[in-house]
Order: sequence, then structure tokens, then C-alpha cells
Amino acid sequence: MAADEKVIVADKLTKRFGDFIATNEITFEVSKGEIFGFLGANGAGKTTAMRMLCGLSAPTSGNAQIAGYDIYSQTELIKKNIGYMSQKFSLYENLTILENIEFFGGIYGLTDQQIKVKTEELVNRLGLKSEAKKLVGSLPLGWKQKLSFSVAVLHEPKIVFLDEPTGGVDPVTRRQFWDLIYEAADRGITIFVTTHYMDEAEYCNRISIMVDGRLEVLDTPANLKRSFGVGTMDEVFYQLARSAKRGD
Repeated sequence: MAADEKVIVADKLTKRFGDFIATNEITFEVSKGEIFGFLGANGAGKTTAMRMLCGLSAPTSGNAQIAGYDIYSQTELIKKNIGYMSQKFSLYENLTILENIEFFGGIYGLTDQQIKVKTEELVNRLGLKSEAKKLVGSLPLGWKQKLSFSVAVLHEPKIVFLDEPTGGVDPVTRRQFWDLIYEAADRGITIFVTTHYMDEAEYCNRISIMVDGRLEVLDTPANLKRSFGVGTMDEVFYQLARSAKRGD
């Protein structure tokens, strides 16, 4: 991880919807190749923040640079330098594996030769060569998610945003999915991931936790457990939620 190169820099990033503040002056930085966990309960502001960082929603106030580009004036350049994957699955189920890879390769601006090489690498790495002409809709969910992630980083983006990527898949497949994440991070791709599985939070280099639109804590899993005097990230999350409920 190249700690000196910041690929996400957010400064007092705020989004209001009328009188409601969805994200309230959140400030943080993420380094190249870092696996950064972005956690919080439903309604905490995670999705709103991610939409701003992806260039899909303009902030009400504050500033941010994503992959070196301004969040207000360079959103199209941001979109070209990121990948995105959601829990709801990001590929076309009525196209084959090969057709999906070729389609998204074209969307990402890869040449025909690059798409050919990337396609061969991808299907071999995932062990899908014999399945390559099958419709994506026929694949088990775990394989769909691994394929979706691999396509999201097909163009070697500087950052890939993962929104609850392993929801609904079994523990073994989740662990295999995280192997793909580690491989991408080793290639210098920054991973920005939301998850509600606290064991997955342990896999991140650093974790931030949103509570009611604010960024309440940000540190390594080990440091957070130490500062809260607990043994698991589940307990950290529980203590924060309990404090928020009491209004501490």
C-alpha cells in the first residue's frame, strides 16, 4: 500500500435534502492500494456518501478529489477512473459471460485486442473457460458476484467502489471473493467497500463507521478494538450504536 499517494480526499463533505442532513461534514483520506471499509447502519449516510464520491450526486458543500479529479467539475473523468459493483449484481443476466466482458470492456474504452487479452485472463483466473458461453443468469450467485467484481476492475481503475458486494452468498464464497479483493489491492487498485458483515471489516486496512450522517470513528480494526476495549468489530459497532441511541 502506497501510503503517500492519496486517491480519495474528502473535506467536510456534506449533503442536505431540505432540512435533513444525510452526510454531515465528513472528512477522510484513502491511500492507493488501501482496502477501506465504510461501515454504518441503514440510514447512516453510506450510500449518499458513496454516490457523491462516484460523481453521481453533487455535494451541498465541502470538497473532494477522487483519483485526482474534482468532485464538482470533473465527474466524467472520475467515472472513467473508477469501478463500481453493488449487491444487486451489475451484469446483464441475458448475455453470456463472454458477451458481458466484451460489452463492459467496450464501455470502459478498451481496444479489441485489450478486451481479447483481458477476457482470456479473466475466464482462466476464475476457472470459467468451459462456462464462458453460458448465460450469466444461469450461474450460482457466488460466481455471479466474483465475475461482477472481475469485470468492475477489468480496466484497472484507480478505485473500485463495492456496495455490500457479498450479501447473500455463503461464507466460503465470501472468503474467495475477498481473495480477489486482495489481488486487486496488490495491483494498486484502491478498494472502497461497504459491508454489514463485521468479520469482513476485519479484512480491511482501515475502517470508518458512519452514525447519523457523521463519521464517528476511523482507524485500523486492531486499534478500534483496543480503544473500545473489546475483542471483535461486532462489539465496536454495538457500542457505537448504543452510544448514539443514548445521545452520548
